[in-house]
Amino acid sequence: MTVDIRAAVALLDGEALPTALILLVAGVLGALIGSFLNVVIWRVPRGESIVRPGSACPQCGRAIAWYDNLPVVSYLVLRGRCRHCATHISARYPLVELGTGLAFAIVVWGALVGTYPAAILPLLLYWASIGIALALIDLDHHRLPNVITLPAYIVTAVLAVAASVLLGEYGRLLTAAAGFALLGGFYLLLAVAYRGGMGLGDVKLAGSLGLLLGWLGWPQLVVGGFSAFVIGGIVGVVLMVAGRAGRKSRLPFGPFMLLGSWVGVFAGPAIAGFYLSATGLA
Repeated sequence: MTVDIRAAVALLDGEALPTALILLVAGVLGALIGSFLNVVIWRVPRGESIVRPGSACPQCGRAIAWYDNLPVVSYLVLRGRCRHCATHISARYPLVELGTGLAFAIVVWGALVGTYPAAILPLLLYWASIGIALALIDLDHHRLPNVITLPAYIVTAVLAVAASVLLGEYGRLLTAAAGFALLGGFYLLLAVAYRGGMGLGDVKLAGSLGLLLGWLGWPQLVVGGFSAFVIGGIVGVVLMVAGRAGRKSRLPFGPFMLLGSWVGVFAGPAIAGFYLSATGLA
């Protein structure tokens, strides 16, 4: 049983709605999610509630009104300053909102062009959201909070099962389980073999990423897992050449894992096919 992308998700019906409008809606939704991610990125590492209290200026303590909390727009209207005390607001806030909006649009575009089944779109949008939060938290604090990484297993498993039921492709659940075991197990071995080289947060993240990539297919899993080390190696060399890091510097690996996974999602089959053809294995 197969489900056509336009029949599976009415919103993505290119004949009913122009593609540009679909991507615009996805981008706006992503920007709204990005506004919430700014709260997550700031509060979760500090053990604070992401619900209460409401957003407030850290300098004057005044509550931020809803009209001053519109993604990107409010930042531009206020010229990057608090309405009450004129304290400078970091440009990272609108950048996270813009980045999340762009990520949502790209993920929806991938479904529109058939890169992956529309049934898996909710799971990919979920990972686009928590991936941005995890990457920035890891860059800021060199850790991946359990409060995000552990629930990701449940959400990923539930949405993957739902997608398989919609598609009638239950074999994908077997490759998802294999991805969990292989990628999670590999990172666990690295953490045990090289003390201090790989954190347990990376291990926990690897297992859920393995579920996602494995559901999509073996090329996505292999390329996504391998790409993390390629990207990490390139960034490490660039930083050393620029004098920003030494051979013993520790870089947070979570962002590389997440970025590598997206390489697998979008280009896994193409990269794997090219490699097999170039080596004569195809």
